[in-house]
Amino acid sequence: MVALDGRAGGRRAFIGSFTAAGGPGLVTAAVSRAGGALTLVAAVKDVPDPSYLAVAPSGSTLYAVSETAEGAVAAYRVDGDLPELAGPPVPVNGSGPTHLSLHDGHVLTANYGSGSVTAVPVRPDGTLAAKPSGLLRHTGSGPHDRRQRGPHAHQVQPDPSGRWAVSVDLGTDSVRVCALDQGVPVLHREFALRPGSGPRHLAFHPDGEHAYVVNELTPTVTVCRWEAAGGSLKPLAEVPVLPGAPAGDAHPSGIAVSPDGRFVWTATRGEDVLSVLAVEGDGLRLTAAVPCGGHWPRALAEHDGFLYAANERSGDVSWFAVDGPTGLPRYDGSVRVAAASCVVFG
Repeated sequence: MVALDGRAGGRRAFIGSFTAAGGPGLVTAAVSRAGGALTLVAAVKDVPDPSYLAVAPSGSTLYAVSETAEGAVAAYRVDGDLPELAGPPVPVNGSGPTHLSLHDGHVLTANYGSGSVTAVPVRPDGTLAAKPSGLLRHTGSGPHDRRQRGPHAHQVQPDPSGRWAVSVDLGTDSVRVCALDQGVPVLHREFALRPGSGPRHLAFHPDGEHAYVVNELTPTVTVCRWEAAGGSLKPLAEVPVLPGAPAGDAHPSGIAVSPDGRFVWTATRGEDVLSVLAVEGDGLRLTAAVPCGGHWPRALAEHDGFLYAANERSGDVSWFAVDGPTGLPRYDGSVRVAAASCVVFG
């Protein structure tokens, strides 16, 4: 455990990082009461590469993937400033877990390396069961000769109704909808996106009827209609997230929707920008792109009127005040976190 600058007190942020690239592990930060500024408080290095995090609804437990070849998930008590490991990490029977979420009494992990989704039961006290309750293996491939030779589950999350779990697979250019059956993820339907698009993450609109999929292999967002009653996803349009042709590498990563549903924001690595897209009925319109405040923004989060970008290669987390009428982010500051990979709030 390492104490850093201060005490969290009220509002807190948690930052994940890649320890293999020099990151400090899991970091706690205080969120300024007067704005969105972050002050680093403490860091723990109990598990390697805690690259993605999720906070329990109670706010007292935090879950982290260990994005390694072996793959694991860990639970932390976060009642105080120093996160405390609540039991040993649990192997997920999949490699390279990149994302996790809470759904129906389980932690779900999206395992990029093995192309699968794992369910691990959560006990009443927030700790994890000793082993997974089920695994859903993805199958298929895509046209990209290097990135899509097999499935690569990149994200899994519940839909707004809480009935379904939705997993996004970069390797198969598809989104899978599943349900838990006695703790086992069971495929309901698979929905194809454009071949070669490389879907990475999905965010739902507050209306519960639209979903936006940010694509990593092409700098676009796919707008979809979501129908919760039948667990159905219908692609409607694909919209660029950059104002012109990329100058070099351009790999979109994070996506967030404004709480009022008027804007969608994306982060694009290589170009190192945050893009603003206005929601217009069943469509989106790109209105602006601004510098992300660092290099290689791996993840993007919205919290209390601020946007936060975890910039992996520059090793910092930057924050932006959002202009209400336009959705335009204005850079406000950053903190140093080597190999930063995500930021969540709780």
